[in-house]
Amino acid sequence: MYYIGIDLGTSAVKLLLMDETGGIANIVSREYPVSFPRPGWSEQDPADWWAAVCGGIPELLAGFDAAQVKGIGAGGQMHGLVVLDKDDTVIRPCILWNDGRTQKQVDYLNEVIGKDTLSQYTANIAFAGFTAPKLLWLRDNEPENFARIEKIMLPKDYINYKLTGVHGTDYSDASGMLLLDVQHKRWSRKMLDICGVRETQLPKLFESWQPVGTLTADAAKALGLPADVVVCAGAGDNAAAAVGCGAVGGGKCNISLGTSGTVFITSDTFGVDKQNALHSFAHADGGYHLMGCILSAASCNKWWSEEILHTDDYAAEQALIPADKLGANDVYFLPYLMGERSPHNDPAARGAFVGLRMDTPRAALTQAVLEGVAFAIRDCVEIAKAQGVEIAASTLCGGGAKSPLWRKILANVLGIPLTLPQTEQGPGYGGAMLAAVACGAYPDVRSCADALVRAKQTTEPDAALVARYNARYAVWRKLYPALKASFAEMEALV
Repeated sequence: MYYIGIDLGTSAVKLLLMDETGGIANIVSREYPVSFPRPGWSEQDPADWWAAVCGGIPELLAGFDAAQVKGIGAGGQMHGLVVLDKDDTVIRPCILWNDGRTQKQVDYLNEVIGKDTLSQYTANIAFAGFTAPKLLWLRDNEPENFARIEKIMLPKDYINYKLTGVHGTDYSDASGMLLLDVQHKRWSRKMLDICGVRETQLPKLFESWQPVGTLTADAAKALGLPADVVVCAGAGDNAAAAVGCGAVGGGKCNISLGTSGTVFITSDTFGVDKQNALHSFAHADGGYHLMGCILSAASCNKWWSEEILHTDDYAAEQALIPADKLGANDVYFLPYLMGERSPHNDPAARGAFVGLRMDTPRAALTQAVLEGVAFAIRDCVEIAKAQGVEIAASTLCGGGAKSPLWRKILANVLGIPLTLPQTEQGPGYGGAMLAAVACGAYPDVRSCADALVRAKQTTEPDAALVARYNARYAVWRKLYPALKASFAEMEALV
């Protein structure tokens, strides 16, 4: 038997075929464009996602018996606003998770409605990337489109709709909309009233492993699959990646170095960060998690290497960094290329190099980029520690985790061991695991993770290097407060 995992990312969809033992039989990736209509805006056409899935799954199944496919599960980019009309036609391009146009609406929610009130209703405060501020922006700026809305969806849920004809979502992904009462796992009627939304416009809620439905005849034909293939609700990309790394059940941590960066801390019980700097979301295993999210992680390295240095040989650039320079770099980098979410909640924040001198070599800037992202991840970890959460170790996933140097830097910046799973395929693998649970191959998500997830290697911190990075972090963390006012002034001039 096989299970298909869909990783609906920002730049591409990654499809994988997992067998019943957890082995990866095949992987296919299909890219699609991102549109930036204005500075700080970020949009995609949902039709591009579906076209990539329709083109990718037949390629994924080439040489395999499609009749052996039993289930499909998706992990997808969170927070994006997909709106459908009465004919289930997409009204406008999806406003993505990293879109920063909603500062006015965020300020209204946090300052007029109030952070304490929002936290009471949803367990979270408003961030620019969340779905609710996007709805308010649409109401304020495109009232004709807002009036046409019949269904409000998230990106991976649109794919599930195209597969099954069902308008559904899961609790982990819905948690990031600022419309869900996370503690009680139901839509917040008070938030719906604030946003001018009817509950009938929202999708049906599921646990991540629950079946949403089976393939429609059209979808089965387009994909070359049997019509009885089960589609589970799936999960937000971070929750799905955590499942794929074995971070299920309470007291686990998973760090992702993908396009964005996340710190994902699991819990069997509901809890809220008192500062609301971390998100309090439902987890795909039926429990909960705290999550810190930095908007630019591996994307910083991609920007630096490809856009500035004009090379895609990341390893060669990192090879220029001398080992004795780790923890001794006098150049610092703020990774806020798309603004920042955790812990600053500041769409106006910008990237910056600080500490340049005439003798600064190219390698020092490359190193600063890697270290700056690691320091931003540590910001999230420090918030969790301040709430009494103990993080003794973590799993690690995402494209950036493939770099041995970056793993070493991050392990020493955080001062904890970082473990790579044997099979590191991020949200797609977690999605396939959820599909296996939906099909009855395992009784629950924890059992599935216990059976399938194995450690590959662990990067241990070095005490001397940890001490050097502690000193550098103490300097780095003062830079954003010093530049915050200037970032706001820069934004006002755009």
